[in-house]
Amino acid sequence: MLELERARKHYDSPSEDVDAIQAVHDVSMIVRAREFVAIFGPSGSGKTTLLKLAAGLLRADSGFVRFQGRDLATLSKADMLAYRRIELGFVRQNFDLDEGLTAEENVELPLLLSGVHHRKARERALAALDEIGLVSRAGHTPEKLSGGEQQRVAIARALVVEPKLILADEPTGNLDSETGDTVLDLLSALPRQRGAATVLVTHDRRVAGYANRVVEMRDGKLTESDLVESQTSIDE
Repeated sequence: MLELERARKHYDSPSEDVDAIQAVHDVSMIVRAREFVAIFGPSGSGKTTLLKLAAGLLRADSGFVRFQGRDLATLSKADMLAYRRIELGFVRQNFDLDEGLTAEENVELPLLLSGVHHRKARERALAALDEIGLVSRAGHTPEKLSGGEQQRVAIARALVVEPKLILADEPTGNLDSETGDTVLDLLSALPRQRGAATVLVTHDRRVAGYANRVVEMRDGKLTESDLVESQTSIDE
């Protein structure tokens, strides 16, 4: 589903006396369909940069990032836009909801941008909210929702396009433990229920434990010897 091959990404240093910062350095990994992978590591280890490479939000300086065999670097602007809107669901730590829209309208938005008729978009948005137990809150704006509810709306928005790949950037970072567990239960069920590949980045080992596979990242590198298989089978 997703493949990185010797991918590199650096950021220029603000000081001429300091070398460029290697955020992602020679990273190679494969994520299969129906797999839930956690990329675990401390802040500054390159996790979010790696996720942005996978989303096509950043372009690798060298190496390859492929989705279903297609090199993201070779996609046209139109194909890249289609990848982000149709193939990909992105869940962020800060929820990233439009404050002026209701929960239903936030979930509808990616469908409308993809050309889905408003009536059909509304039906699918309400079905997605119902799936996460928030259809009763469909008419509420983000300010009237708790943090956990906002994150669940963000997940519904990511799911409503029925993506093949879901990327989650510290999705429980702004939530208390109990609410975070609810969100993690939802994310961990997606590969099994929808067949999508899910990649989550986190600095919390307990959060990483929800995944089928945990890969540790430090100083821009994935360390093969630190690769841990959880007790949960993909086929369960």
